[in-house]
Amino acid sequence: MDFSHTIILVTAGLVLISILSSVLSYRLGAPLLLVFLFVGLLAGEDGIGGIDFDHAGLAYLIGSLALAVILFDSGFATPISSFRLAAAPAITLATLGVIMTSGLVGVFAHILLPLSWPESLLLGAAIGSTDAAAVFFLLRTGGIRIRERVRAILEIESGSNDPAAIFLTLTCLQVATLVRSPEDLGGALLLDVLRQFGLGALIGLSGGWLTKRLINAFTIDTALYALVALSAALCIFEGTNLLGGSGFLAVYLAGLYAGNQPLKSKYSLRRFQAASTWLAQILMFLTLGLFATPSQFPAVLLPALILAVVLTLFARPLSVLICLAPFRLPWREQVFVSWVGLRGAVAILLALLPVMAELANAHIIFNTVFLIVLFSLLFQGWTIGPVAKKLKLIETESQGLIDRIELELPGRAQHDLVAYRLSKASPVLRGTRIPRWATPSLVVRGGESLRPHQAGELHAGDLVYLFCAERNLKLLDNIYAGKDVLNDRELRGDFSLMPGATINSVADRYGIAVPADLHNCTLEQAFQRRLRGRVELGDRLPLGPYELIVRDISRDGDIVEVGLLIDDPDAAWR
Repeated sequence: MDFSHTIILVTAGLVLISILSSVLSYRLGAPLLLVFLFVGLLAGEDGIGGIDFDHAGLAYLIGSLALAVILFDSGFATPISSFRLAAAPAITLATLGVIMTSGLVGVFAHILLPLSWPESLLLGAAIGSTDAAAVFFLLRTGGIRIRERVRAILEIESGSNDPAAIFLTLTCLQVATLVRSPEDLGGALLLDVLRQFGLGALIGLSGGWLTKRLINAFTIDTALYALVALSAALCIFEGTNLLGGSGFLAVYLAGLYAGNQPLKSKYSLRRFQAASTWLAQILMFLTLGLFATPSQFPAVLLPALILAVVLTLFARPLSVLICLAPFRLPWREQVFVSWVGLRGAVAILLALLPVMAELANAHIIFNTVFLIVLFSLLFQGWTIGPVAKKLKLIETESQGLIDRIELELPGRAQHDLVAYRLSKASPVLRGTRIPRWATPSLVVRGGESLRPHQAGELHAGDLVYLFCAERNLKLLDNIYAGKDVLNDRELRGDFSLMPGATINSVADRYGIAVPADLHNCTLEQAFQRRLRGRVELGDRLPLGPYELIVRDISRDGDIVEVGLLIDDPDAAWR
């Protein structure tokens, strides 16, 4: 009995310490997931906690369940428009990219470590996929907002590349443990791939549809809808695994389908899932940190650091370059996708498999993978913001919405109570006409609640509450949302141009040489011709020493305003 109390006390205490450590993380700008991992290391047998935890099977179980919760929430929060926008390049990276990265790292691992070819390729396979927990966490809660296309590619890749990495890891493990010989692979490889991806996709989408039906079919307490979704996600995950498919892919697709459907208490459900995902991430990284033995790290420290550099600066960039070549993404976006190839809990989980199989060199593989993950979180995770700003990939779209509460109204009426914190750049403060359906219901100013007629003219810093039909939320964002970053010339340009203006007239005005393929095009046509697809807010088109920037787009995707960025603004008046 005392032992069970101790386990509960230690677990709850470590979770509490991890949460409180987040304060230090925010002040230092360190990735929170790295903090959770270090708390686990400090609590482990070589740390001040001295906890001896060496149960690989239990660590794998906890990590797998936690990752299933994270992936379901990740899919749930991904708009289907983002999936359509980035599915092709992301899935290419999730399959061909994983294979290429794994193979290249495996070759260098064979050179640097005392491992056989199957063991070296096993190490490469374990580290071959990007980590969903790390990518989603750092891109969504890292204090920056990356352009939609780039963010979608990274998130969809990390959410769907686990099947390829798991399949490669298990295949190499079977060869390394003599369960399967290389000569036996052949057609079995293809069948395994088809089974993993096919069952994962089929059960995932079917499970997402069933989850939607279950939530909408019954009227129950609001809090229970979230438990229905969580239970369904775990059933989908384990059921797919039992049938031989990829549970990770299935639970991500189930979340993607369900999250893009009308659901009862959808935003209450999102709040619960946010808390569940935080807890899952903390438990997963704590467990993996506890299992590691830092005193064994020095033996593989140098090879691991070299492999981390090879992965970050050679294997990942080369695979991204080859995989994204057919999609003609701008070089800035390709560089950022290469840099945000974050490794995390998935790699460490896969490195547990040889330990569970009692492979002779299992701890060499595990410790090497663990150090590579530390390197990835420390250096790549810490620099995502600066790299995004340097590459000019920070999204310019205003994001003033700070809260949204779905109202449970009789019948089929769907209204929300939304709250905006007004910044100096909020359009409503710049004379934008407010339609009658968008007038505030409550204004909070200086801690005092005011009715709209008492508040009078709105001011920066006001907290504005409005009732709004769901279909009008995007229109409401255009009126009330805004950030000071909208005034940044690096993101918006120096001058405003109409999309119907010809590129020749702009070139004549500023002395720019027009590329032959863009002669007599309008600015909108020039963007469409060069980008060969959907134009997004913030897209850039270099013209000699200048850049054209998409400042605003309509709801239908048409360009409304173009900005011109001049390297030397004074040159325009000379």
